[in-house]
Amino acid sequence: MNCDPTDIPVILLYNIDPAWPSTDLDEILSLVQRLKTDLAAAGHPVQVACLEDEDLERVMAGYDPSTQIVFNWCEEIPGIPRSSSLVAGALEELGFTFTGADSRALRFSQDKPAVKERLSQKNIATPRWRIYTGTRNLDWDWFPAIVKPAYEHCSYGITPEAVVYDRRELSKRITHVAQTFSEPALVEDFITGREFHVTVVGNGKLQVLPIAEMDFSAIRQSSGRLCTYDSKFDPASCDYQMIQLRLPASLADGEREMLEKTALAAYQATDCRDYARLDIRERDGIYYVLDVNPNSDISPDTSLALAAELDGLSWGQLGSLLVHLAALRHPILGRPFQEIPYQMASLRLSQST
Repeated sequence: MNCDPTDIPVILLYNIDPAWPSTDLDEILSLVQRLKTDLAAAGHPVQVACLEDEDLERVMAGYDPSTQIVFNWCEEIPGIPRSSSLVAGALEELGFTFTGADSRALRFSQDKPAVKERLSQKNIATPRWRIYTGTRNLDWDWFPAIVKPAYEHCSYGITPEAVVYDRRELSKRITHVAQTFSEPALVEDFITGREFHVTVVGNGKLQVLPIAEMDFSAIRQSSGRLCTYDSKFDPASCDYQMIQLRLPASLADGEREMLEKTALAAYQATDCRDYARLDIRERDGIYYVLDVNPNSDISPDTSLALAAELDGLSWGQLGSLLVHLAALRHPILGRPFQEIPYQMASLRLSQST
């Protein structure tokens, strides 16, 4: 017996910045309307809430945390970079149950050095790394290396120039990161092998969706074989046009098993919740976790949404699944699940409290 999704009203929370270009605003509003429509088609009564400034309490004032689940599609508080954890924290203080990671996990994920420390503590492979605040006492000896801002996500600050081949280039790039982002530089061993995006869904009982591979074969230079900021957000860029998404990735059974094992371990080690995307590269049979992305983008053209579709879930059904996973944490809406486990057959994912 399945629980009726109409029992779970949804508040679709998103953010916009009035300073964004009109084309960006139009795209966001179109996606929000589409998700609202698709969630409604999956059976959910949906209301939409838009955050345009810092006052989330005002935006949420007309909603009832005892009867609704928040679909947290809010990336940040407008004007405050890297503030997704602040959104989650405000929702927690207001008593709302919401989809995705909690404030602590989101804050932790933003700190790349802390994430890498955690992975190493759990014996999960991640590229060797060091943090540099300047170029004095530069003791890095592994090349090629990649230089990233230590506290950014979405490949912000990643360009082909981020890959360096000697100490002169390394010093130049560390200086660039310090001057451009006003934060330390994370220097990593550049893993030149295949790159995979692995989506994990669930809590307790976890499901790995079909694995995607980023195909860099059209790019000749190894320094260009990486997911740059442009490759994700600028359709006019060469990076965007030349990197192909292969879904499902071509993998032998043993390779898939190792990838899934690595992704599941990283998901659990970093306290992800409901869903996340793990970015992983392979070299010499070892799978290195590059990044952990809780609350990763679920837009229809992302590897996450496409993997779910390949596994039989429409976009609306994917959203509905995330709502149900959140509902298990709700003190009232979660009660029916204590006796009737919710099962999404196409995912083979069963959840119960």
